[in-house]
Formats: sequence, structure tokens, C-alpha cells
Amino acid sequence: MVKYQLRPLTPDDKYEYSELLYGSFNYWYRTHGWPTDYFKGGPRVTEVFFDVYNDLNPGCNVAAVNSETGMLMGSCFYHPRERHVSLGIMSVHQNYCGLGIGKALVNHIIDFTEKNGYKTLRLVGSAINMNSFSLYNRAGFVPRHVYHDMVVNVPLAGMKATTEGRGRVRDAVLDDIPAMAALELEVSGITREKDYRYCIENKRGYFHASVLESPNGGAIEGFMISVRHPALNMLGPCVARTEDDTAALILKELDRFKGLAPLMVIPMDRRKLVETLYSWGAINVETHLFQVRGEFQQFNGVNLPSFLPETG
Repeated sequence: MVKYQLRPLTPDDKYEYSELLYGSFNYWYRTHGWPTDYFKGGPRVTEVFFDVYNDLNPGCNVAAVNSETGMLMGSCFYHPRERHVSLGIMSVHQNYCGLGIGKALVNHIIDFTEKNGYKTLRLVGSAINMNSFSLYNRAGFVPRHVYHDMVVNVPLAGMKATTEGRGRVRDAVLDDIPAMAALELEVSGITREKDYRYCIENKRGYFHASVLESPNGGAIEGFMISVRHPALNMLGPCVARTEDDTAALILKELDRFKGLAPLMVIPMDRRKLVETLYSWGAINVETHLFQVRGEFQQFNGVNLPSFLPETG
């Protein structure tokens, strides 16, 4: 049995972490029928996860380190917010699967959650990875929502589609943060003001945020954040009152991705939204489960999660 110890990642671990994330994801997807690598361009592209996660929550991570060699065997970031903790991307080196490393990392994050008085730990995990599903389910996570992973190939000339409310979508500004938080609290039972600020300020140049105003102006009916980076082109997180509002926000953010095929994680029970995306040429590429350990408030609107910034 290989011995390991748990410790936080350090800045010196950045490249090794990126290699671990890049290699473990590509290995798993290639060996489970995925037609291409999940990440492309070499491990340097996945450094963005290390950078962004540490920008938002410095030191909120745990790694399993081989006691003999000092090499990373597995790691996971976690994200404390105002009312919940989000469990981030889990990666375990393919040479060390089945040794209980994932369980040790999850238990570490559960301990952090409980010791710090949080009543909710949330994650979004692949529905096709039965090993990870079993890991989380055994740890007490309950699936609450099912999501389509959908991609849209955006023409170089941009989308030709139109949707009601598109004209009420504008770029988000810092003054919108209190209204964004109030809306997400109403719809999803959580807030994450540091995330909104981080993406609106966009100091690294990867993010954009939009808001949708009510027909009468003033009030915000939805917001959408997106990330454009070689490691991940993705829309979300998004919170909106209605499916029409969500479609308007999606159409706005797709303007950033001309010539690309960004990913969106769309709730399966929002059939009107799903059909709208099909009409825009969207295809399904995977399925994800929104899972919660502890208290959960049913969504009172539309909630789209994301992987960067990590969101439950």
C-alpha cells in the first residue's frame, strides 16, 4: 500500500497540479470512449484553474502527496462562500486510483465544512463517471438536479437567432453586485459576491458578466458570467427568473465566442430553454448531476452552474 499525507498545495505545486489535472481528465475520458482529449494544448493550459481558484480562495485546497517521492497523487479545491461550500474539481492520478485518495480528500472537505459551521456542501459532478458518483453518494451527497452539457457552434459572423429580452441585456458593473446577490439568494438560496466582483473586474482577462434588466428598468431579472480560455470556453454561472430571461443572457454571451463552441450546463427540466438551444444548433456532449450534502432550497427560477469559477 502506497503511503501518502494530506497537505495544502503551495505555489511551487502549480505546474505539477496542472499536469495532474490535465493528465487525469484526459486519461479518464479517453478510456471511456470520449472521441478527443478533454483538455488540449498541454498541461500549461490547465494552470488557469490553479490561478483562478487561488485568486478567489487562497489556500482552500487539499492534496494527497506520496510520502516517499513527494509527488502529487490527487488534489481538490474547495470554495467557502457566504452560505455554503462548493466542492471543486477532483483529480486523482490514474496510477493511484482505488487507494482511497478521493475519499480522503472529500472527507477533508466535509470536515472543513462542518467545523466552520456551514450547513451545505454542494458540487456538480459527471453523471457518467460511476466511480465519482459512488464516492460522493457514499459521502452523503444527494442528487438534486440533472443537467444537459450542451455546446453551440457559434459562426464567425455570430448568432443569427433572436430572443425576447435580448435588448434588455447589458454588461454588468460593480454597482450591480448587491442586486445579483439578492437575486441568487431568492432563486438558489446562496450568494457569492466575491465571485461576481472577480468576474466583473476581470483582471486576468478571461471573464465577462452580463445582467438582464426588467422591462421597466432598474431591477435585475438575471445575470450570466462566462469564461473564454484555451482550457475552457463556457457560459455560466447564470441565475435568472425565467427560461426566456436565460435564453436572452445566453444569446448575449455567445457573442464572445465567435468561431468557437462554448459549453453550457442546462437544467433538463427547463424544456423550453432546451428546445430553444436545440433550435440554435446545440448538441449534447455529457450529463452532470447537481448534488448537495446537507440543507437544500429548491430553485425558484433557473440556475446554470459552471466549472470556472467553480460553482455548486
